[in-house]
Amino acid sequence: MPRILAFAGSLRRDSWNRKLIGVAADAARAAGAEVTLIELADYPLPLMDEDLEAREGLPANAQRLKALFKAHDALLIASPEYNSSIPPLLKNTLDWVSRAWQGESGLVPYQRKVAAIMGASPGQFGGMRMLPHLRQVLNTLGVLVLPGQFSLPLAAQGFNPENGMLKAPARLHELLAELVRVAEALKQPRPTAA
Repeated sequence: MPRILAFAGSLRRDSWNRKLIGVAADAARAAGAEVTLIELADYPLPLMDEDLEAREGLPANAQRLKALFKAHDALLIASPEYNSSIPPLLKNTLDWVSRAWQGESGLVPYQRKVAAIMGASPGQFGGMRMLPHLRQVLNTLGVLVLPGQFSLPLAAQGFNPENGMLKAPARLHELLAELVRVAEALKQPRPTAA
């Protein structure tokens, strides 16, 4: 059973992406994964600052996040779009987790990881301008990002007000089934050369 770390790149209480990540986490569990759903608000971090890092070391919450990333096989990220890109909260989190620590490369928490990315927006683009930026950052860190992604435009109309579920969940379920399949395959030992 692959382990998936899921989080939204938003702190806002009524964030569409926090709602989306909850629905996505449930769908990933239904597809056969063990999912750890975290709130980035529980891991506050200062702005990435090498001078601060040199003075005080890696912040404790960055250490905790590093451990979480390393303990999971896959990432599931839902993010809002800020000015056609990823929000500072998400970028700052990914940057801190990528810092070298105790002689270990900062890329270790991202190695052999696969990710599914998604975005929700009250507007018509549904985060589509942000998703390529998030994909680029994760690829640079060594994460295999699934070619498919999920975008929810007009998010206020996309959720069922009675139960909070997506009105049209098929694409999301397909993406998460693929995430579980690929994460499971990457967990398998690599064949050795004869």
